[in-house]
Amino acid sequence: MNTHSSKAALVTGANRGIGLETARQLAKLGFTVLLGVRDLAKGEAAARGLDGHVEAIAFDVAAPDAAALAAAEVERRFGRLDVLINNAAIHYDSGSRALLPDWTVIREAFETNVFGAWRAASAFAPLLKAGGHGRLVNVSSEGGSLASMGAGAPAYSTSKATLNALTCILAAELRGAGVLVNAVCPGWVATDMGGAGGRPVAQGAAGIVWAATLPDGGPTGGFFRDGKRLPW
Repeated sequence: MNTHSSKAALVTGANRGIGLETARQLAKLGFTVLLGVRDLAKGEAAARGLDGHVEAIAFDVAAPDAAALAAAEVERRFGRLDVLINNAAIHYDSGSRALLPDWTVIREAFETNVFGAWRAASAFAPLLKAGGHGRLVNVSSEGGSLASMGAGAPAYSTSKATLNALTCILAAELRGAGVLVNAVCPGWVATDMGGAGGRPVAQGAAGIVWAATLPDGGPTGGFFRDGKRLPW
């Protein structure tokens, strides 16, 4: 059912996996969906495989100027953005240990998982505020929960924990503008990053779409999986 036909959503890292499935579900709800991708040709091919109003937009979140350029294009075309989903993420370094740090991997993880999402939030905040009902979803992981964090995946876990902290700050700064900001863990999902054995990607994406379509007055500054709160 097309209940959001006048709304625009941008999903980063959206040419495959959970980002692509999130875009599929949003398009099914009637959103005009922009797939934020590093490789525009691959993004355009992915967009052609989805029903509804779906387009690709060049957006490499690790590039320092990419967020500002993408925001300028979205503003020119739509004048606002209703939903921003910071999905792009790299380096699930499960075999690594913090006491044997690979600084290249750690820096790359933070550049995409934290700074990429941060730059996107900053660049698109005016467009999210423009409509008065914006939704910002940071796709996180329970691996970033301090309540359950243990050994392993130091780059990924610390970057996601930092993303969670950023979620709280952004939610507080945007609360008065009607923008709801939440972090969502999709769970262990069978994607290229998650590997075989995880749950269907559609289930993980559904929790992200839930946060993207919260009603006014819904929660903000929270950490969720499947619509249920997780401990920070």
